[in-house]
Amino acid sequence: MINDKKVLFSGMQATGSLTLGNYLGALKNWLTLSDEYECFYSVVDMHSITVRQDPATLRKRARALLTLYIAAGLDPEKNCIYYQSHVSGHAELAWILNCYTYMGELNRMTQFKDKSSKHADNINAGLFTYPVLMAADILLFQADVVPVGIDQMQHLELTRDIAQRFNSIYGDVFTVPKPYIGKVGAKIMSLQDPARKMSKSDENPNASIFLMDDPDTIIRKCKRAVTDSEAQILYRDEQPGVKNLIDIYSACTNKTPQEVVAEFDGKGYGDFKMAVGESVVSVLRPLQEEVARLEKDKAYIDNIIKNNAEKANYYATKTLRKVQRKIGFPDRIR
Repeated sequence: MINDKKVLFSGMQATGSLTLGNYLGALKNWLTLSDEYECFYSVVDMHSITVRQDPATLRKRARALLTLYIAAGLDPEKNCIYYQSHVSGHAELAWILNCYTYMGELNRMTQFKDKSSKHADNINAGLFTYPVLMAADILLFQADVVPVGIDQMQHLELTRDIAQRFNSIYGDVFTVPKPYIGKVGAKIMSLQDPARKMSKSDENPNASIFLMDDPDTIIRKCKRAVTDSEAQILYRDEQPGVKNLIDIYSACTNKTPQEVVAEFDGKGYGDFKMAVGESVVSVLRPLQEEVARLEKDKAYIDNIIKNNAEKANYYATKTLRKVQRKIGFPDRIR
């Protein structure tokens, strides 16, 4: 608890541009969480280097992501939005937790198997142990809740196991986190393969709408979206491509899927796809304009980076000192 509020932690990688799915599915619903939780949002640049990165690009993307979160409406006074690499406690706690995590647990992590197959030329130790760094990210701030998708649930379970193991040895040191079950955002699927989630790492350039795509690109991607030969706009599982477009239009216009179906009754896919594209453009335009404004105000963003790093370091150090004392590290001489 911080300021009588439960703590929420979420980390996001700066390895690609955020998609419409990230925005409608998660980010949009986070804007009011600071009313109920003390929120820490970390740009997890330390996680990013398990895969080789161009240094200049990584720096640029990290800043762009932090700016985007502020532009989307996350108040940096109420939410701690910071770079993971600016808080050394992440790495320090990760090393300690490595010594309380078993090889067999890490071997079972499905994401390691997936990523090591994609990057067979660079299967490094960081890729293997990065779930422990993820656990450290969460436990460092004594997080009560973590918003996670199905693909990350295994990592949160490992975090809980590590916390409970440590607590069973040293007493009540860590808060054991739970998954955040809040308002469920729209689940946006790939425009080219509606069986898969829209992803920032999709190799098909037409599969995902990115938050900084220009209007022409958005319209073009919507026009090329996979549908079917049914030639009717109905909200049903048998028409996954159309259903996905209805979900997008519904989320952008705040209409129910049933209202969308009624609106386009008797109309063709061409008209519908155009309307979907225009609704996305209208939602993203103010976000893009705010990003452009913030990017010009370097001093303002720099100040947020500095202040929020200090805030994150303060709370991280409180946990770290407690952990270090419990395991027997010598006290610092002040």
